[in-house]
Amino acid sequence: MFKFDAQASYMMPAHFGPRPTSAKSSGWYRDVTLMVVPFLTDREKLGAYLPEPYEVAEDAVVTVTYARNKQVDWLAGHGYNLLGVSAAVVFKGEKETLTGSYTLVMWENLADPILTGRELQGIPKIYAEIDDHTENDGQWRVQARHFSHPIIDMSVEGLRDPSEAEIVAYLQANQGKDNPMGWRYFPGISGFGHSIMEPTTFPSETTLAAVQVGRGTLDWHHLTWEQNPTQCHIVNALADLPVLSYLPAMVAKGSTNLILPDRLPRAIG
Repeated sequence: MFKFDAQASYMMPAHFGPRPTSAKSSGWYRDVTLMVVPFLTDREKLGAYLPEPYEVAEDAVVTVTYARNKQVDWLAGHGYNLLGVSAAVVFKGEKETLTGSYTLVMWENLADPILTGRELQGIPKIYAEIDDHTENDGQWRVQARHFSHPIIDMSVEGLRDPSEAEIVAYLQANQGKDNPMGWRYFPGISGFGHSIMEPTTFPSETTLAAVQVGRGTLDWHHLTWEQNPTQCHIVNALADLPVLSYLPAMVAKGSTNLILPDRLPRAIG
């Protein structure tokens, strides 16, 4: 008979035993390519999608990030692509206040990181078809789709090396804000109420080897229920967020570590 070990790490179906481990496994993503497009939006409309006690930060910035992740250690060298949407926020809990980003949604094209991110870290991950980005005449492009219907087209062009002043300004603007956050929600049986509902933070560390800045563009596609029955409400809500102005976009290459022993994922309050 299966016996549960409270000291082991399980995921469904847990009755087959704890999650496999290997000496080769780690939190490192060895080869990451990024496209990042931020924009200013309407504070009130953005705030409608933030659960308490999250609040929109001083600047109502939404950031769309694409990542092609290759040589992922915990996936035995396999990789996957993601496209995430986050908002600049302040978390004002009873015990702590954190400034950082709140993940509104993250699309990925592989089930394994979707399940681990949702269940273990509270990242709102869902599935989409996300091909590798393309580069043509200096323009980087990528598209996310589901049921073969486009969700978003993302592009960055006019790329150049950042100036020293831009690098300093970026570092200063992000100082003390390295707190990616989410909201771990598991519904009750049959889908009503909840069994778990808690804010979380899931730190990581990215080292960039090459960075360029440019002009970004986002083209969301409004979808009907027939086109995307499980995600149309998410896509349409994001499509309706006004782009008041685009901020400088970025493409970069580097590596990411998801396991920081002194800053492990945790519930916040």
